[in-house]
Amino acid sequence: MKNLFNIEGKVALVTGGSRGIGEMIATGYVENGAKVYITARKAQACNETAERLSKIGTCISLPFDLGTMEGIEALAAELAKREEKLDILVNNAGAAWGEPIDQYSEKGWDKVVDINLKGPFFLTQKLLPLLRKAGSAQNPARIINTASINGIEPPALETYAYSSSKAGCIMLTRHLAKRLSKEHILVNAIAPGPFPSEMMKATLETLGDFIRAENPLGRIGTPEDAAGVAIFLASRASAYTTGAVIPCDGGAAEV
Repeated sequence: MKNLFNIEGKVALVTGGSRGIGEMIATGYVENGAKVYITARKAQACNETAERLSKIGTCISLPFDLGTMEGIEALAAELAKREEKLDILVNNAGAAWGEPIDQYSEKGWDKVVDINLKGPFFLTQKLLPLLRKAGSAQNPARIINTASINGIEPPALETYAYSSSKAGCIMLTRHLAKRLSKEHILVNAIAPGPFPSEMMKATLETLGDFIRAENPLGRIGTPEDAAGVAIFLASRASAYTTGAVIPCDGGAAEV
């Protein structure tokens, strides 16, 4: 029982791993002995985060733009050159766009849906060979999608594509879980609430006190909160869990 949460020696890929919740998850994995690849669109930020995390474990930067099929295919090909299998895929890269409903742009909609929903599906598709090699009945491979509580309850903010894409991410998680279960690949999602991230920066600066006051636990999330759920979903502790969506929001229903 004491090794239920052990992920030492596993190979993980965390998209959007240079900052925010992706960096929190990557840090938790690195500190607990996994070999972690991180990817992000901005090469400098990705390289800097990997260099910092390499001081406490193994972290490798593979910067690619996952908002395009070219970037997705290139990342999958590069990882296949380096690894024979992939134990953990964390589809965390995300984008948000807010505009009043009467002005909401097609550009914003397409950008958000491409990164938040299209990207996770096609990256999963391209990495299935590596995930299949890693999974067994006793030790399944893991796919962990970062959804959002805004995909469960509609937010007050006018972020229509974001909430819709995250709701789609939840259904995609369940659909993939059903399809891939017999191939020894578990698929689950984390639905974060408010965390200190670049995406939430402006909201926390203007509404931070209100969000904390309304949150049942009276605070926003910490790196340990995000990493804890991600470690659970990557370890033996969750080997009988698939198709689940785990809120990590302090009990809040919306932002």
